Amino acid sequence: MPMAADDIERLIKEAFPDAEVEIKDLAGDGDHYAATVVSEAFRGKSRVQQHQMVYGALKGNMGGVLHALALTTSPPPQ
Repeated sequence: MPMAADDIERLIKEAFPDAEVEIKDLAGDGDHYAATVVSEAFRGKSRVQQHQMVYGALKGNMGGVLHALALTTSPPPQ
């Protein structure tokens, strides 16, 4: 069963309460998403570290229920 965009957003916001999150369903199949996540938690972290933090927030759903997620992450502008 595919993962709903609302569920992805909820999990990310649980981990990063200050985050601005935008989720797009890329294929209309509930299986391929793009997410843009902006959070102060990312400040000073490499892009790889930022993405690992988001994958951690998804609690093991990446690669299972959630097949593909194209991530764009950044801290907010100063």
